Amino acid sequence: MSTISVVIPAYNDAVMLRECLHRLKEQIRQADQIIVVDNASTDETADVARSLGATVVHQPIRGIFPAASAGYDAASGDIIARLDADSRPPADWLAHIDAEFTVSPEIGALTGPGEFYDGNPLVTWLGENLYIGGYFWFGALWLDNGPIFGSNFAMRRELWGRVRTLVHSDLRRVHDDLDLSLHLPPDAIVRVDDTLRVGISARPFATWRGFGRRLGWAFLTFRMNWPEAAPWRIRDAREAYQAEHATDDGDATSTV
Repeated sequence: MSTISVVIPAYNDAVMLRECLHRLKEQIRQADQIIVVDNASTDETADVARSLGATVVHQPIRGIFPAASAGYDAASGDIIARLDADSRPPADWLAHIDAEFTVSPEIGALTGPGEFYDGNPLVTWLGENLYIGGYFWFGALWLDNGPIFGSNFAMRRELWGRVRTLVHSDLRRVHDDLDLSLHLPPDAIVRVDDTLRVGISARPFATWRGFGRRLGWAFLTFRMNWPEAAPWRIRDAREAYQAEHATDDGDATSTV
């Protein structure tokens, strides 16, 4: 059976983190390792993590991707699963991930959407439909593959090892999951599973400024990776890989 490391980047999120870690303790399939990356917090984030059995990794460089990548690097599990500090995974979240990677050895990553558990109805609708829904729709068109949603995904540790030196993990104002998706090798298969869901907070979308900030990160990420990650280049690379590695029945095999 594969081992699973859960990585949670956190900045001044002690209260939310406590709830997230309690929910991980209630998983029907327990994590083999839980890593909380303390991103220069000034509250009790690190103390809360340690008190609930998590390993604390310190990342002084502020930003989601610097923090998340530090956690990925520290993970020892065969599979790296990712949550945010304010995530609320259902009790079968890790069991679901474990089962999918076991029965589908060809996939390199598994991801699903988030469901807001707070926020007013307008914020919830905009976040789930325009932001998250739009991200999956537009990302699939651009990537010819599933886009990774950073608040709810898992990847094989081997896949992270292949891309860790390619991504912009040292930058603060980058859309971390989009940047990771844009750098995946052509043989990597990302499965989007609509039934793999976690509760997420609407706090980032509580203001138009917050909503706009995340859209700005997405545009910046596309610009930084242009033209290398232009959609036609990604599609050509995937088609070339599939043609070169096609089996007798016409299907390509994945090395991830």
